Amino acid sequence: MSWFSRNKPKLEEQNDEEKRVKTEGIFVKCLECENPLYKRELKESLQVCTHCGYHFRLDARSRLNSIFDEGEYEKLDEEITSTDPLGFVDTKPYIERIEQAKKASGLPEAIVSGKGKVGGHLAYAGAMDMSFIGGSMGSAVGEKITRLIERAIETRGAVIIFAASGGARMQEGTLSLMQMAKISAALSQFHDARLPFISVLTDPTTGGVTASFAMLGDVIIGEPKALIGFAGPRVIEQTIRQKLPKGFQRSEFLLEHGMLDMVVDRREMRDTIIRLLNFMMNAKIKANS
Repeated sequence: MSWFSRNKPKLEEQNDEEKRVKTEGIFVKCLECENPLYKRELKESLQVCTHCGYHFRLDARSRLNSIFDEGEYEKLDEEITSTDPLGFVDTKPYIERIEQAKKASGLPEAIVSGKGKVGGHLAYAGAMDMSFIGGSMGSAVGEKITRLIERAIETRGAVIIFAASGGARMQEGTLSLMQMAKISAALSQFHDARLPFISVLTDPTTGGVTASFAMLGDVIIGEPKALIGFAGPRVIEQTIRQKLPKGFQRSEFLLEHGMLDMVVDRREMRDTIIRLLNFMMNAKIKANS
């Protein structure tokens, strides 16, 4: 008769699943250098690879948290969302796509905007998000950006917009294309008010967004290796009948050819924008005094 009994199974009886160290959801592989990255460290580095500097896409809320002082800001125009003015249907009704995008992204629209201080300066910032129907610009996006600019004019604040978009939203037809002119007109008034607009182009910034407000900044900043352009390479090659150089739509190439003012690592973006505002806001105050 045994005095002791073993309740746990013998080591060899444990299955492989129990013995395996579970790392799902803890690490992610860099798409550039393929090194494993600890998710918590990646979050702390604003989704930038600590080995090679590759920039993962960053969600809109995190963008605003990273730019405003203490990550605090007042949310603006959260109630402005897309409707279905054309009753558009492709493989599914547009109204269903909107609801699915809201659930998948956790956002009310393809851009979120806020008011707060950046380096002590009053600023109005908007950040686009590719997870909401490809960051496409529809009527709601155009209205939110226009209101952001109008508020800045009224209160003498700066405007900072982080662009990330596939272009105009086709499900709204001409109404989406009208937003290009609408925002550009608001920026013309903003320019007349002698206030600074800083445009930050992230990966990707394409289509009607590039063709309008994204390229109208007083300072235009690109993130490293961001895809920036209007039409795709195949369309351009067919139009001009010439072979395009490698990487011609990447931020480094555009900087070299004068379309960008600077390319800035995301981890240095806030400090860079503060330095710009220190110069530009003070200059505007002196000019108006």
